[in-house]
This record gives sequence, structure tokens and C-alpha cells, in this order.
Amino acid sequence: MMADILPPVSDPAILGQLDSLAKRHRAAGGVVMQVIGYIGGSAEGLLGKLPTPVRNGLDGATERALSGAMTAAERSRGIVSDRPDWMNRTLTTAMGAAGGVGGLGSSLAELPFTVTMLLRAIQGIAAEHGFDPASEEVRLECLRVFASAGPLEDDDGMDLSFLAARATITGPSLKSLIAKVAPRLSIVLGQKLAAQAAPVLGAVAGAAVNYAFTSYYQEIARVHFGLKRLARDTGTDEGVLREELVARIAT
Repeated sequence: MMADILPPVSDPAILGQLDSLAKRHRAAGGVVMQVIGYIGGSAEGLLGKLPTPVRNGLDGATERALSGAMTAAERSRGIVSDRPDWMNRTLTTAMGAAGGVGGLGSSLAELPFTVTMLLRAIQGIAAEHGFDPASEEVRLECLRVFASAGPLEDDDGMDLSFLAARATITGPSLKSLIAKVAPRLSIVLGQKLAAQAAPVLGAVAGAAVNYAFTSYYQEIARVHFGLKRLARDTGTDEGVLREELVARIAT
């Protein structure tokens, strides 16, 4: 059976909102690249600065961090209310400063806490857009935000490919999606660790990197859930909207 061919979006109001989301997406990585320029070096060279055992263990460490973050973030929602973006940035910035004081060792210890804070911030943005973070579908969608190419990547081809995927989220289990997201996120976190452990800068680098990372993922979450809300509120096919958004981001 051939798939239905849906007409392109023509409503000016919807197109205007897509333009706004595309602009937000393009601007998301700007702060991070400024931070990397301040620290010195390039995103591509950061991973090479990590010791080989740390690089080899990143996938497993990231998968464990994501699994623990899902549990911790969900439990915290019943205790602490969602916080505004600036407060989440302040908290993760403080964590990054603490992690950067002791170099790579303390940065590794800080990593799971930062991942939990990032996920909690993403869940709060999902709730702000009218989605229930306690539902299985929205929990998976929050994880999908971490599957973006990452704030240190200039080439967002993989990011746009993922963003454009029209497959529904109902198939994969939480565990299988974590396993799929972890290898991509581990590259991002490895770059974060290397930048954070830069000699001399220490706590300053850790604070700056965490501030930039939090800003990035908050913006990506607003694009992700903003698109889903637009589809829900207008009754427009989400896949069609994603294709329109990707076209705008790529131009």
C-alpha cells in the first residue's frame, strides 16, 4: 500500500511559527562555540585529549548516566517543582565549576548529576508545552532531545536527519532508546569532559561549558516540543511539519 501524500503547509501562521523554531534551532549552538573558542582548540580535537580508557568507557558511562537520570529526574518531579531556564543554567553552571576544580576526575564524578539536571530541564519544557513528562511517550520524547548532533558540532546533517524522522515513538522501549541515544550523547559528553578538564582554566571552564550545554539543550527541547505542540494545536501532520522545519534550518 502506498503512503498517503500529504499537501505542503500553506497556512501563513503555521509557516511563521516554523520560521521562529528554525531560527531558535540555528541559534542554539552559538553560545557553545563561543565557549570553545575561549577555551581554545576545536570540537573535533577535544576527544583526542581524553585518556584512552576514558574514551573507551564513554558509551557505557553515558548509558548508565541516562538510565540513572531517568529515574532520578522522575522522582524529583514529585518533590521539586519545575524551574525556569535561568535557574537550571545557574545550577548546572555551579556543578560544572565544582567538577572543573579537580580536573578530569571530579569532572567524571559530576557528569551523572549534570545529565540528570539536563533531563529534568527538558521534562520541565515538555510540561510547559502541555505534555505529561510522566507518560511513557513523553519520557521517550525527552530522551530524543539528547539525540541531536550536539552543541559542539558544526555539521548538523545527522541532527537534521534525526529531526526529520517520521516514525512514531511508540515502538522502542525506554531501555532500547537509551542504548540508541547513548553512543551519540557519549561523543558530546566526551567533548564536554575534555573542554572542562582544560589546563589552567579549571572551575571557570567547567562553569562556562555547563552553562553553554544547558542553554543548548533547553533550546533544542523548545524546538522539539514546540513542533509537537504546533502539530497538536493545528491538526497538521507532524511529519510534514518536521520536513518543513528541516528545510528552513538547512537554508
